[in-house]
Amino acid sequence: MKIALIGTTAESLIQFRKELINLLHKNGHVVYAFAIDYDDVTKEKVKSFGAIPVHYRFSRTGLNPFSDIINTYKLYKILKSLKLDLAFSYFSKPAIFGTLAAKFARIQKRYAMLEGLGFFFTNSGGQALRTKLLKKILVSLYKLSFRHIESLILLNADDKRDLLVNEKIQVKKVHILGGIGLNMSDYPYCPPPVDPVSFIFVARFLQEKGVYEFIEAAKVVKKKFPETHFCMLGHLDLHNPGSLTIERLNDLKCNNIIELPGHVDNVQEWLAKASVFVLPSWREGFPRSTQEAMAMGRAVITSVVPGCRDTVVDGVNGFLIKPKSSEELADKMIYFLNNPDEIKKWVKQVIILQK
Repeated sequence: MKIALIGTTAESLIQFRKELINLLHKNGHVVYAFAIDYDDVTKEKVKSFGAIPVHYRFSRTGLNPFSDIINTYKLYKILKSLKLDLAFSYFSKPAIFGTLAAKFARIQKRYAMLEGLGFFFTNSGGQALRTKLLKKILVSLYKLSFRHIESLILLNADDKRDLLVNEKIQVKKVHILGGIGLNMSDYPYCPPPVDPVSFIFVARFLQEKGVYEFIEAAKVVKKKFPETHFCMLGHLDLHNPGSLTIERLNDLKCNNIIELPGHVDNVQEWLAKASVFVLPSWREGFPRSTQEAMAMGRAVITSVVPGCRDTVVDGVNGFLIKPKSSEELADKMIYFLNNPDEIKKWVKQVIILQK
């Protein structure tokens, strides 16, 4: 079978689709891996997995409908030329436009996956008119494209309710996957260090990931416990309107409150040095970063929002906090600083729940 995996960045393809590509290749399928930003290095990595890298044009976050239509047509031409049997599109824009291009190319089997619904579906009271309008457009595009897929894969039940019940989107079948999974041997357990207690944030530096809450909580905690170590792994996403600004990032580097290694390929080594994992996100699908931290035996502080709340039993393997509350986040951090033995005690529960 000839299969297209239609995503966005080569980085996400390499990080999250390696095992899938390996499995498909092992079973004799020909896999075409679509990404918008291949370079020579990422192409070779994808080839080593057993896939054929295919570059295509699309803007991940752009709002130009004419550009999207033109790029969908170009994608359709590529798909048609490959004479594919199945198309699997993941992330929001590929799920919409990749699905439509596959339909026009007469690919018989079409599937889509959304790993979370994103900023437009966060419960933000008093959303701006522009945000409400963009959400309506997004929902309309989902309704248009999802009629043409065999199955929609989601990571949590909240997303299913919001799409099918609240927004009345019709889909033939919906599967709730839960976590996208990880190779546990890549994230071996190691005892958390607690002298001193340290906190780590691993995500893109976006407003909806809770990056500002983490920064503000770190400032509060540092005043009371100056020896506390904070680390943020990730990078700016300047194409996203919710990105941390370059100016704010430079200020953080200057004030030395938080260690900022940037994007790293050896996240395991950084998790091993941390006591507690923090993800104060506004909404997730089922965060892989939390799964990775739990596999290594780290207690978690995360938000009581769709996706995140599915990863933590409050008071057992971590804490659930209100979204957008740097004050509550700081309080939970201070709890761990005052009770470092709790971190070690909770480790067993973390491992049990992760398995």
